[in-house]
Amino acid sequence: MKIEKKQKKFEEKKEKKEAIVRGVSLPISKKVAAGICNLIRNKNPYWGIKQLELVIKKKIAVPMKGELPHRKGKIMSGRYPQKASKIFIKLLNNLIANAEVKGMDSKNLYVSWANANKAPHPIHPGRIGEGRREFKKTHVIIKIKEK
Repeated sequence: MKIEKKQKKFEEKKEKKEAIVRGVSLPISKKVAAGICNLIRNKNPYWGIKQLELVIKKKIAVPMKGELPHRKGKIMSGRYPQKASKIFIKLLNNLIANAEVKGMDSKNLYVSWANANKAPHPIHPGRIGEGRREFKKTHVIIKIKEK
């Protein structure tokens, strides 16, 4: 009896499928990455790609917190982070490919987790100021699940 219950629990856990993509030490700011994560969270990844393509064309602004200028439309303040949007489009495309490899239905996907964290950047030896060309570094984790 106990063995059968354990096997059922194991099978239930096995059915939960999710695909993960990790962007490590990306050259974007944490503030911009957090704004894009808030935009795509709990949405379809295809919808997120379309929105980010509109951000690159400067049709839609990404809502962000802080002292930023107001934008036209329903949002209070935001920016058009084109470089970061291109990076996130690549991450979302990789995430969709990971989901297809795991056998998930691509029509019923949603971004269940999107998070941006500050990444450490190395301290270079030598005079002060050397090696500071890439001072913005961010780790990004995105997960998708089926509905």
